Amino acid sequence: MNISDVIVIGAGIAGLAAARRLAEAGCSVTVLEARERVGGRILTVRAPQEDLPIELGAEFVHGRHPQLLALIEEAGLTLFEREGRPFCYENGKVGDCSFGDFFGVLDDLPAEPDLSFTEFLAQAKLPPRVAERTKNYVEGFNAADANRIGTAALRKQQEAEEAIEGDRLFRVLEGYDRLPEHVLQRFLAAGGELHRNTPVTSIDWKPDQVRVQTANAELPELSARRVVITLPLGVLQAGSVAIRPQADAMTAAGKLAMGAATRITLLFREHFWECVTPELSFLLTQERPLPTWWSSFPNNASALTGWAGGPRAAAAPAGLPLQQATLAMLSRIFERDDLRSLLISGHTHDWQTDPFSLGAYSYAPKGALHASEEMTRHAENTLFFAGEHTDTTGHWGTVHAALGAGLRAADQVLDSLR
Repeated sequence: MNISDVIVIGAGIAGLAAARRLAEAGCSVTVLEARERVGGRILTVRAPQEDLPIELGAEFVHGRHPQLLALIEEAGLTLFEREGRPFCYENGKVGDCSFGDFFGVLDDLPAEPDLSFTEFLAQAKLPPRVAERTKNYVEGFNAADANRIGTAALRKQQEAEEAIEGDRLFRVLEGYDRLPEHVLQRFLAAGGELHRNTPVTSIDWKPDQVRVQTANAELPELSARRVVITLPLGVLQAGSVAIRPQADAMTAAGKLAMGAATRITLLFREHFWECVTPELSFLLTQERPLPTWWSSFPNNASALTGWAGGPRAAAAPAGLPLQQATLAMLSRIFERDDLRSLLISGHTHDWQTDPFSLGAYSYAPKGALHASEEMTRHAENTLFFAGEHTDTTGHWGTVHAALGAGLRAADQVLDSLR
């Protein structure tokens, strides 16, 4: 039987960051990853017709978070800042639009009482157009249901974003997947061990002793003194990995919500949108299936990405029907009948049905502001939880939240081993 100091479950950013720190501190560490690849909800593909990689999961570096920027610099990766102009499509016309009317609403969210965002809008008595735009923004950005997401969490998120210039968006020129690959190489160089294609089925534990069973016939069981569980919230809530006995952190996990998001990137032969929306950053619409679109401006990539979060994502089609529906939508908006001939390829991934994610990223419903903090409490110095859903700083759903959570869990493990 394979025995390690620590088993880390999941090779997303949280798991790899934790594993690297532990290995570099001298621990024997084994990482178990269910997928063939590492990176978790970072998923990058490369089209031969386009220099800029296509991101199907995490895409943006949100603001200037010190830990994430330091890691990107260490990895020798290049950031470029997204720029350009926002446009809106309303009443059959494309025109300039301002975010000020609904961003101002988000500056006045109450922490107490903690309301659902829908309840807050009902009390705020905003003009219908502003209320609808604000609701769409909150659901889209947070992949959340406005009937569930809490104002206390939204307020904390706003404050956290302001502290790191979160309104600025950057992309990794070489592709976001280069970041987890870099952390993996550092982990392996420190003596760590990674097993891909190894889904965990159960975790049995008692103080200072963990037994992990997997669906990998070549590695059916492993043991360790500690385990760091970085499974996405959706997987934890589905119960596909049995934890015996159940840790208190799992009760806290049940208070949080896993959001839904649908996205597609369409690669075209030319920048057909430039005549109508020059220097396009975002295009906001009320159209279905995907109401939010963006380009890579100022990068010259000839791609548009469509996005829906929350209930709209759950209602959107997947695969080829999504591509057909979005092409028809863009043809209508830009009054073009040649987009099918201009299309090179479409790229999407269904995170809702992906068994190793079961959703996009987490959010805190009304009354669940402190659930993430509860998830950071270890079980008998033996079970530790990490991942973006365990972030306590208000940055849920981001790569830097996952990174910070992984490093926090690693430090907790090291403290427990001293």
